[in-house]
Amino acid sequence: MDKQIVTIERHIVEQERSYPGATGVFSNLLYDVALAAKIIARETTRAGLVNVLGRAGSVNIQGEEQMKLDVFANETIIRMNSFTGRLAVMASEENDDIIPITDYEPGKYVLVFDPLDGSSNIDVNVSIGTIFGIYRRLSDAGPGTLADCLQKGRDLVAAGYVIYGSSTMMVYTTGQGVHGFTLDPSLGEFLLSHPDIRVPSKPLYYSVNQGNEPYWSEGVRRFTHWLLGPRDGDGKPLSGRYIGSLVADFHRNLLRGGIFYYPADSKRPSGKLRLLYEAIPLAFIAEQAGGYASDGRRNILDIQPETLHQRTPLFIGNRDLVEKAEEFIAQYDK
Repeated sequence: MDKQIVTIERHIVEQERSYPGATGVFSNLLYDVALAAKIIARETTRAGLVNVLGRAGSVNIQGEEQMKLDVFANETIIRMNSFTGRLAVMASEENDDIIPITDYEPGKYVLVFDPLDGSSNIDVNVSIGTIFGIYRRLSDAGPGTLADCLQKGRDLVAAGYVIYGSSTMMVYTTGQGVHGFTLDPSLGEFLLSHPDIRVPSKPLYYSVNQGNEPYWSEGVRRFTHWLLGPRDGDGKPLSGRYIGSLVADFHRNLLRGGIFYYPADSKRPSGKLRLLYEAIPLAFIAEQAGGYASDGRRNILDIQPETLHQRTPLFIGNRDLVEKAEEFIAQYDK
């Protein structure tokens, strides 16, 4: 018997029915993000043909040189969401400041996003992605504020990511499990392909830039060596897999089991990854899938962001592995 075909629009609407007072605004916002992802996916698959590969000649707030596709993805998400009346404010990894909605009637939601994670891999055809989180605004009226964007992960109403690779997938959660949708290019639709994703109980992989080991703390080094040995009676060490695109590494470990980590080190004592745009949304997804995310000492979802572009260490994946990392750090890194 043929499987039932479920589009992302249908899935969003069906989840909306769980909330009798829903107005449809939030559902439409999720679909706006999905539509922006389709546009970005179209450009990534033909990037070399339309001259969007390569460097844009500008630098973002992080001090990183922007790629042409970075700029395109950022502008696409902003344009798709600025006039709908659903958002009060946006914040992007690529923009210095918040993006308040001033030219249109502001709505009641907040969108934070990394428009193109892993963009340093664009020119070598490695998987890249988009990460996003959605909050309810805190301010009462008018354009959204900085405080609307600086909310803990516990306050998220939705989070997700899109991975642009051999196929394009959108994975998201609204707190009712994690669901994955694969884009069918012939239909131009995201179709449900991975319902109710759960992190496998038996992990397979560890993902870390091991070239940074000389700069790691004693706790992180000992944890890594523990992963490579017979862990607590398990005779098979984890296999190392590191792509260098956070979305791609996280996506593989979400489906296959494992841990990704980018710890603080002597070069980056505050960590490298962005708390607001990368760590918090993926932490929300991980928890909904039965996993866990930590900065090495505390749950990522409990951290109060203080600045838009705040960085953090990140350990994310199978709960038992992340908790073991916390144990090593607590024991050896005073």
